[in-house]
Amino acid sequence: MTETFTFEIESDLKNKMEVICHELGMSVATAFTMFARKFVREKKFPFELSINSDKFFSQSNIEYLEKVTSEIDAGKAKLEEHELCSNNRIIQGTL
Repeated sequence: MTETFTFEIESDLKNKMEVICHELGMSVATAFTMFARKFVREKKFPFELSINSDKFFSQSNIEYLEKVTSEIDAGKAKLEEHELCSNNRIIQGTL
C-alpha cells in the first residue's frame, strides 16, 4: 500500500532535484523514498546536521581528537612519521 505525501518546497530547489534525479535515472519520489527508508532503518538523518560547515569542528572529530590527546598524554599512543614527511619523499617546493 502506498500513501501520497504532500509538502511545500521552493520551486528552484524542486527543479534542480528533478534534473539530478533524472540524470541518476530515478524519480523525485524514488529519491524521497530512499531517504525515508534509510531514515526509518537507522532512526537518524542519513547525513550529518551541523551548524559548522567545517568538519574539523564536528562533534565526532572533537571526540576523536580528545581521545587521541588523552592517549598521547597517557603514553599509550604510538607516534610515527608519515611517509609524506620523510626527507627522501620531499622534493623542493612540493610534497
